[in-house]
Amino acid sequence: MMRFWKTGLPVAAGVLLGASQAWVSQARAANDSLTMGMILEPPHLDPTAGAAAAIDEVVYANVFEGLTRIDRNGEVLPALARSWDISGDGLTYTFHLADGVTFHDGAAFDASDVVFSLHRAMAEDSVNAQKQIFGAIDKVETLDAGTVVITLKQPAGNLLFNLGWGDAVIVDPASAEGNKQTPIGTGPFAFDRWVSGDRIELSKNPNYWGQPMALETATFKFIPDPAAAAAAILSGGVDAFANFPAAELVPQLEADPRLTVIIGSTEGETILSTNNAAEPFNDLRVRQAIAHALDRRAIIDGLFGYGTPIGTHFAPHHPAYLDLVDLYEYDPRKAKALLAEAGHPEGFKATLRLPPPAYARRGGEIVAAQLAEIGIELELIPVEWAQWLDQVFRNTDYDLTIVSHTEPFDIGIYGRDDYYFNYHGPAFKALLAELNESTDQDKRYELLGKMQRLIAEDAVNGYLFQLAKLGVWNKDLEGLWHNSPVQANDLTGVYWKR
Repeated sequence: MMRFWKTGLPVAAGVLLGASQAWVSQARAANDSLTMGMILEPPHLDPTAGAAAAIDEVVYANVFEGLTRIDRNGEVLPALARSWDISGDGLTYTFHLADGVTFHDGAAFDASDVVFSLHRAMAEDSVNAQKQIFGAIDKVETLDAGTVVITLKQPAGNLLFNLGWGDAVIVDPASAEGNKQTPIGTGPFAFDRWVSGDRIELSKNPNYWGQPMALETATFKFIPDPAAAAAAILSGGVDAFANFPAAELVPQLEADPRLTVIIGSTEGETILSTNNAAEPFNDLRVRQAIAHALDRRAIIDGLFGYGTPIGTHFAPHHPAYLDLVDLYEYDPRKAKALLAEAGHPEGFKATLRLPPPAYARRGGEIVAAQLAEIGIELELIPVEWAQWLDQVFRNTDYDLTIVSHTEPFDIGIYGRDDYYFNYHGPAFKALLAELNESTDQDKRYELLGKMQRLIAEDAVNGYLFQLAKLGVWNKDLEGLWHNSPVQANDLTGVYWKR
């Protein structure tokens, strides 16, 4: 069961609610448009070439499609592959593709596009942020224009799920290079335009091969400031925020009869990411000291009051979750003793780079205050999202940072030598290899438990909380996701009641 801690926080933005009588009703002749607020603007729009969640939040299931898709319940459903057959040894998957599919520019879709897309993602020079999810694939071949055969090196129990990620969408060779700025997919919405710093506009694809959508147009408007986001939803300037950034306003918004407020769950493990290769964080005792210095409940309550404490990198709603919150209990005295044992009796100085989301900027101040109690003095460095991706994620130029990892079922990142944590754990890699070859659910859950415990005991990162999904939208909107099993704003089932 999900555990949420909620407190009534003082709200300077309360005046916005007092002025909410200035609601501007959006007149829609056919009730067929939607304006969705987003906190972050994506760096580009190619989900096969970037790690930013904001990319998928715009294009996943809307503009681009994969062989499979993940639905609102986290289940794998058919997409461009309408069905599939799996050989008895689990090494051969035969996918039967949908008929009559075209890309938004009119180009026909067939099996050759699947082969191109997967080979491109698997290539040695691939820039795919989740290249490892294709690691079990040996060959991708066309049987005919409507059939693709994927042969594996070893069984991969998560293959169908992985093929439903945004990183595995199918693209056309002729337009692939331009997808960052002008995305061309097979989805129910086509890209219209991108007004940098303001919004992205989509329109209904009149030639869509699948179920027609109710919406004719969709606009994603970027509003990173929490106060501005509150003003936009209260005035009717936006119809919805799937991930509302001003959580302290939730109690007041819940009382507003014009709005629907949903508190759901996400795949977002929010962590104090640690550069395990940088001194003094390459010392286990230092990382353990930090773990003992973190008061998760105080962080959640002081930040926004919503969240589920975690002690490892795994979603609490998953049946294989292992509750390790008490492995490193909050104990500043023990933390100081560990620092002294590691040769830092007076503590030390370090940097904490903070990307734009409120959980990072606000949370960073709380974490810094907690670590200061054991002698660790942090310099808080706000960075924009593009800077974070370049400095921290790609070049590992950091000591500590706070970020929410929203990719589904992503514990495997701890087995990647080139990942920005710089964690090199041979025991973890061995467990991961065994997991990747196992298709038995009970065995997989056992292995996942061991993996969770190992990274927790190694204190690879400071595990804080599972990010809550705070959705706020017009009460007449239906079909928006309550939870986020993947990082998406899937609009395919959205409609207006009125």
